[in-house]
Amino acid sequence: MSALETIHYSVQEGYAKITLNRPETLNSFNQLMHDELRTAIQDVIAREDIRCLLLTGAGRGFCAGQDLNDRKPLAPGEKRDLSESFDKNYYPLIRFLTEMDKPVVCAVNGVAAGAGSAIALMCDIILAARSASFVPTFTKIGLMPDAGGTWYWPRLAGRGRAMAALLLAEKVSAEQAAEWGMIWKVVDDGALAIESEAIARRLAEMPPLALAKTKQAMLVSSTHTLEEQLAVERESQIMLGDTEDYAEGVKAFFEKRKPVFKGQ
Repeated sequence: MSALETIHYSVQEGYAKITLNRPETLNSFNQLMHDELRTAIQDVIAREDIRCLLLTGAGRGFCAGQDLNDRKPLAPGEKRDLSESFDKNYYPLIRFLTEMDKPVVCAVNGVAAGAGSAIALMCDIILAARSASFVPTFTKIGLMPDAGGTWYWPRLAGRGRAMAALLLAEKVSAEQAAEWGMIWKVVDDGALAIESEAIARRLAEMPPLALAKTKQAMLVSSTHTLEEQLAVERESQIMLGDTEDYAEGVKAFFEKRKPVFKGQ
């Protein structure tokens, strides 16, 4: 992969790490960062040696959403067409992160605002630094939440809390987010990188097919009846029961050793 200007991308110990790297703008999105992030995520999806993605930000912010300075000023009487930004950038990013079989860990190192808050909340395991916060800023500039924000916020925080936060563009602290069930846990700022990388390494050693089926089942569960979800579980479990990884897991259990999973 050629040199990247707006993100850091590395692969280590079975997982990939992407760091949004425009700290002077709180890692807000310009077109180049959209392009580079999309390229890196496509590489994560394609490579069999990568079993997990860790996403974080550089500096004091995770991501402040869209960089408004990256959009040309409007001429008198001209109207803004945001459809290209949705179709080319945000919607593909959302689909990549949610539909990839590999788990996505998000280490929210600072403010996650606007689309940045939605991107953080769509990840599979979310840790936040104690100083971090989630701010759906859209209504302050005359827009509504997007990038999946109106889908994730009520499902994670509950309708009442989400409605107030989104309408008022209310700042939600990391502690509040954990209390409301929006994220997995809060850690001290200095421990965030160490703990999130440990989780990524742990996931990289786990059976990838089992992780993929678990993620897929969780994503569809909110729209299924119990009977429909039981059918998903049955089909997936039958498939997993016929894998080499399941045989290895059972064998390692009886032999009292650490299993070695190959994704087969």
